[in-house]
This record gives sequence, C-alpha cells and structure tokens, in this order.
Amino acid sequence: MRNRFVCISASLLLFSPFAKAQSTLAHEIGVIAGPVEFRSDFGERNDASTNFGNMGYSLGFVHFLNFSYNSRRETYFNEHFKVRSEISINKTNLKHHGQWVEGDPNRLGVQQLKAMGGKSTVTNLGSQLEYFPFMKIHDFENTLYSFSPYISAGLQFNFYKSDIYSTLGEMGSPEVTFPKYLVPSDGHPYGFSSETGGIWSFVGGAGTHFKLSEMQDLLFEARFQYFSSDWVDGLNPNKNTFKENKNNDWMVWFTFGYVYYLD
Repeated sequence: MRNRFVCISASLLLFSPFAKAQSTLAHEIGVIAGPVEFRSDFGERNDASTNFGNMGYSLGFVHFLNFSYNSRRETYFNEHFKVRSEISINKTNLKHHGQWVEGDPNRLGVQQLKAMGGKSTVTNLGSQLEYFPFMKIHDFENTLYSFSPYISAGLQFNFYKSDIYSTLGEMGSPEVTFPKYLVPSDGHPYGFSSETGGIWSFVGGAGTHFKLSEMQDLLFEARFQYFSSDWVDGLNPNKNTFKENKNNDWMVWFTFGYVYYLD
C-alpha cells in the first residue's frame, strides 16, 4: 500500500510539472464516463459478437492545464495544446463468444468455453497531451456553442485485478479447463491467472470539446489503450504454441464528459 501511495504521489508531480512554475496557467476539472470494449484473449479476434459482448463501463476524473486562458502570449503551443491528467477506473465482465462456442453443445470443449468467464478491473493514472489543430484555444473559449476537435497521446500507469472462473468447477483440471489454457505461459503454470498487478499503457485518442457556456465544456472522445501486459484480462495462452494470441490486451473507450473552468 505504501508503494502504491508513493507511485501515485510521484505520478501526480510528474503530470503537473508546470503547476507552480507558471503563474499564467489556468485549471479545468471534469468527469468522464462511457462504455469500453475490452479486446482480450476472451472470444474470437475481429468478431463482432466478441467486441460487443465484452463491453464494460468506465468512470474518471480529469484535470487540464490551460496555457492560453490567462496568458497574453499567443504562442502556438499556448493556443493549441493542453496537458490533461486523469484518474479513472473501468470494469468488464468477460465471456467467450464466436464460432468456437457456437458448435456442438455436446462437445466437451464447447461446454468448457461456454462455462468459462472472467472479470477485470483496471484503475488508470496518467497524463496526455491534447492538440487542437483547427482552432485557437482563445477563439474557442470566446465562441459559445462551438466545437474544438483534438487528438491526444500519453502514458498511464495501471493497477489491474483479474478473476478467472468456470461454472463447471475449479480451473486447472482437464475436465474443466479448455486444453489451450492448460499449457504453461509466461512464467505461469497455466495460460490463465487470477491476479493483481501494476503495468504501463499507451493511450491515444481523438475527440472534441463543445463550448456550453463561458466556464463549461462538454467532451466527446474515442480512445485506444494498449497495455504492456497480456494478463490484464486473466488469460494469456502460450504465444509460442498459439500464434493467434500474439497481441497484448487493449481497450477502446467511448466517453462523454463535462469540464468546468476554475479560473
């Protein structure tokens, strides 16, 4: 617990490096929420039933460093960039979908996959740089009901908790577990694991701010998040044996948000 507190404190200092150094900075706070698609080892790759079936939800709080609002220097950076810090959480219930669970219901493998499930909870802490290419931030702030599209990129530190189960019984026995997940993988005795851990992820997105009032914005965003681990969902079949499982876990976010200007 102490290590987690130290990590969070250090991250907050890292993500707001200009907070005390620049008197011209303005601050914005907000809340975001929306569905997430967990692209994991559950189900079949590029299958619509998998993508829509393994959807969870997210909730987060955001903070923006605005370099333009209180500044009289209209430099390109001040007028086209914001630094965004975020703490958020998402939860997803996971099941196998696709052709491999739609076969003969009397086959043991089909029964094992249907009975298998997982739960994954991810807490995210990190920062992104938002770039507004089409409109100066000052112009947007002074134009009610206008849109200001942006793209963003950054890094997050993630705490994850995964839980793998089967309604047939305890995972790890040949009678309960699909053979693919009985093969040792990545230092684990099996290709599944209920565990907690800390990892990094890259995030990149695109969205738009909408000027609701002088001190309020709405936010719409689609985001991609790629984790540095393949254990976030609790499954990681041996990549040397099962070549189709070559990617780490990743997510697609669709979020709606509300932002309030403090200055």
